[in-house]
Parts: sequence; structure tokens; C-alpha cells
Amino acid sequence: MFVHCCHCRDCQKQTGGAFAINALIERERVSLTAGAPAPHAMKTDSGHPHIIWRCDACGSALWSDYGDRKTMIFLRVATLDDPAQMPPDVHIYTRSKLPWVRVPEGARAFEEYYDATAEWPAESIARRGALQPLR
Repeated sequence: MFVHCCHCRDCQKQTGGAFAINALIERERVSLTAGAPAPHAMKTDSGHPHIIWRCDACGSALWSDYGDRKTMIFLRVATLDDPAQMPPDVHIYTRSKLPWVRVPEGARAFEEYYDATAEWPAESIARRGALQPLR
């Protein structure tokens, strides 16, 4: 539906990197090829529930469920066979971006979150609306 490059401190701490690239997608559209990922509850600055599903064999984060939505997940793009197929649509929480990270010129970037109804394509809004209303 939509891809975030998130520069928040939670993503930095949880990935051990400068950001996380998450594709917001319907849970039903993701199929496993092996293993049985296990949920791990994480603390967040917001206080909202954040469950990270990790590979049971290697521990890599595969997707997150922010806010216990269950129907929509934040799929970790770097775990895909071809992550280059899913570049970020937006960069978010750039207020906490590490100073040596450069957001590409012309990229849509926001110091915090953004208004999804203004940024998402109509098709993506419709897909998300079928799961839950935008907030």
C-alpha cells in the first residue's frame, strides 16, 4: 500500500541501523516460505503496542504490528528477495534522523508523521480503508 523510511529512535534502536524501511501491507497478502515467526512485544516512546515478528531460526525482524491492528503489518522491506522493488514513498520522523544520513533530493520527508489522506494514492487509501479507516 505504502512504504515508509522511518528515522525514529525506536526504529534505530530496534534495527541497530539508521532507519527501518517498512511496507504497509495487508497481512493476508504476506505468505511465509519457511519457519514460524514468533511475536516479541517492544516498548515504544508512544506507549502504543508494538509487536515485532521475528524469524524463529535467525531472529531477523520480518514485520511489525503497530497498535495491535492484526490486519495490516509493516513488512521489513530489506527481508524481501528483491528489496530494490520497494523504494520509500516517504521519509518520516526525520527530526531524529542521524546527521550523516542524506534524504534523497526531492523525496517526500516529514519531521514527524504525515496526513495519509494527503500523501497516499487513492488505490492505497481504498485498500487501507477496507481494513480500517485512516486516522
